Amino acid sequence: MELLFERSREGRGQTILPQCDVPEYEFDSALLREKAPRLPEISEIDLGRHYTELAGETHGVNNGFYPLGSCTMKYNPRINEELSALNGFTGLHPLQPQCTAQGALQVIYETQKMICEITGMDDMTMQPAAGAHGEYTGLLLIRNYHKERGELQKRTKIIVPDSAHGTNPASAVMAGFKVVSVPSNEFGGVDLEALKAAVGDDTAGLMLTNPNTLGLFDPNILEITKIIHDAGGLCYYDGANLNAVMGHARPGDMGFDCVHVNLHKTFSTPHGGGGPGAGPVGCKAFLKDYLPSPQVKKDENGYSLFVPEKTMGKVRDFYGNFLVVVRAYAYILTLGKEGIPEASANAVLNANYMMNKLKGSYTIAYDTQCMHEFVMDIGPLKSETGISAMDVAKRLLDCGIHPPTMYFPLIVHEALMIEPTETESKETLDKACEFFLNIYKEAKENPEVLHSAPNNCTIGRPDDVLAARNPVLKYSFE
Repeated sequence: MELLFERSREGRGQTILPQCDVPEYEFDSALLREKAPRLPEISEIDLGRHYTELAGETHGVNNGFYPLGSCTMKYNPRINEELSALNGFTGLHPLQPQCTAQGALQVIYETQKMICEITGMDDMTMQPAAGAHGEYTGLLLIRNYHKERGELQKRTKIIVPDSAHGTNPASAVMAGFKVVSVPSNEFGGVDLEALKAAVGDDTAGLMLTNPNTLGLFDPNILEITKIIHDAGGLCYYDGANLNAVMGHARPGDMGFDCVHVNLHKTFSTPHGGGGPGAGPVGCKAFLKDYLPSPQVKKDENGYSLFVPEKTMGKVRDFYGNFLVVVRAYAYILTLGKEGIPEASANAVLNANYMMNKLKGSYTIAYDTQCMHEFVMDIGPLKSETGISAMDVAKRLLDCGIHPPTMYFPLIVHEALMIEPTETESKETLDKACEFFLNIYKEAKENPEVLHSAPNNCTIGRPDDVLAARNPVLKYSFE
């Protein structure tokens, strides 16, 4: 499709802005351009068609199946969007008097309490802006804990499984720790013997996702957290996969001391496009005094802000991405204590249903009951036909399906990670499985169709490396 600059014709335009109704401000000439910017000149109808065409090129949950693994790309109820757009929320100023923002403070306070109940934590901050930001905040809790005890100099290492999200080791380094990777066992869980060998007086803590990135719940979780605690370390829970267990199992009951939750993965905010997100961090009582400031409290006078006794300070401007919290508040209240476990149960049911329909053809990396997602290993198919995980993913685009996560986790070299989520119907899953099985058949009978895919999209196969290293970010008039 043509760019706006390519549609531009000199002299064309539109009148879409109202006349200025306030006095014009004269800027200092040093701040002004010497000549006007070269902007597109285009009629209103052509402008409308341009953006309509762009919208038609996008793919989201309103367009079709979106089984992106470990990202929980769920349908987000529109009522939550409406509630977060209420003037009483969007019209707030973060510096206005607390007595005039009681409703917002109540939303923050009650959302914290509800997520604490879901995760088994005692207190929580809503400040962190996303998952990795939450990881960093949780690690600062661990850091401050060891620092106050006078052990920070020796407790320098964070243990991370080899199946972890890539942000885990990055966050640990950002927080000033060294990373020790432990391998997975033959069942996809943490290798206990390797963990015991890695733990020592220098262990500050463990970062773990359970269920993990393979979509597997580690049956040894209580022993894992005990090993860390016995060594004097703390346990951090990456809540990226919480929607697989919420309402059924709580990280706090598994032995974790702090946890981050992705509101934009589990509690209703649209995930994708770079934001907005929220990664609130919960902790056990012995860590709550280190939480970021300010925190919200409730007393006989209403809701107010206070500074925790040993706070780490702010990790985000003001109180985080507040409207994301509003969506989570609405989502949790709508589902209630019966709906929360039902949502996670449906996520697990859908994943197992789809996995069992595909495993007669595709190789499942760890062929056991999964949780909310499962990983297919395309390696055997590639050895036989030359068809890679990338080929399968590209072919899915021709079917109107967003591809699963590719080549992750790294311990499965030709991985496709599929997460159908709790909101998809059986009919949608059956249709998706039909496409997957047809692609498998094509790989055997007509592999060239997959090598050239996608065949029905605006863009075929760009040079991914070239696009990443030499992106074209501006239009050239030459």
